[in-house]
Amino acid sequence: MSLKLPLGAWRRRPTCTPGRRQLGFSLIEVLIALVVLAVGLLGLALLQTTNLRYTQSAQQRTMAVNLASELLDTIRINRSQIDSYAMNEGSFADVTPAAAGCETFEVLSNANNVKRWQCEVREALGPDAYAEVNVVGAPSVVVKIVWGEANMAEVGTADGKVAGEIELSTTL
Repeated sequence: MSLKLPLGAWRRRPTCTPGRRQLGFSLIEVLIALVVLAVGLLGLALLQTTNLRYTQSAQQRTMAVNLASELLDTIRINRSQIDSYAMNEGSFADVTPAAAGCETFEVLSNANNVKRWQCEVREALGPDAYAEVNVVGAPSVVVKIVWGEANMAEVGTADGKVAGEIELSTTL
């Protein structure tokens, strides 16, 4: 039994025939898809770093508000000695969190309360943090806390930091 093929059947069919659909992807389509994917992944990475920076900033702000509220509560307890709590940036000159005087205070006094609080500010907000406490008249107190906050958007600032600042005031 012999099998006969029609004449020309052994020839290769042309790759582009009218009416025939293309199967698969071309190389240019794959490259465009990779570029779109890469741009999307870069956007996600930027979003993640921005989210991390803002989360850290919010955490520092929360700590500063809590520290200011704590000092205001301490001042409320000792209203008769309100002037002993007044401080400025210069009063933080010798405060370091690792200093021997910052761990424990055996005698509770206004001076020790202020020193302990200053150590807590430096521990929580960094070595360049300071506070200003102004007694405005007899019943009003203003607590302002300033600290250095890393901010990648502010490239022109000194050492890459911008000042974070909160101010709380109360009437005793």
